[in-house]
Amino acid sequence: MATTKELTSALKQAGFRLTPQRLAVCKMLANTEVHPTAQMIYEKLRQDYPTLSLATVYNTLDALSELGAIYSLGSAGDESIHYDADTSPHVNLACTSCHRVIDLESRHVHALDQEVASNSGYKIKGARVLYYGLCPECQAKGLN
Repeated sequence: MATTKELTSALKQAGFRLTPQRLAVCKMLANTEVHPTAQMIYEKLRQDYPTLSLATVYNTLDALSELGAIYSLGSAGDESIHYDADTSPHVNLACTSCHRVIDLESRHVHALDQEVASNSGYKIKGARVLYYGLCPECQAKGLN
């Protein structure tokens, strides 16, 4: 999981001003176990940062994604992009009913990285593995 300092350093090196709003977005990403959307971040932070705009949240997330400091996971069946500050090799599981995204550590991800690198000649800088399905809680509720 990226730290607040790592995320803010990435923004600073890319030439972004470290406003209180951007710092708050970085802090939230670094200190959450969930995989938030821009809207989730905005709603959580706007109480403490009334001048925060949704555009600032999106711009900060886009910049961090482009810098490789966080991952943009795409939709969890809810038409919203979810973000992950853990860029270490792991699997993400997205529930298409409740839209929760969780991490799953797997030694196979490391082996797959090595296989892809050796078979392609690419220097692997990162990967995203995202599975979609129903979480155990939604299955227990009889959801499809």
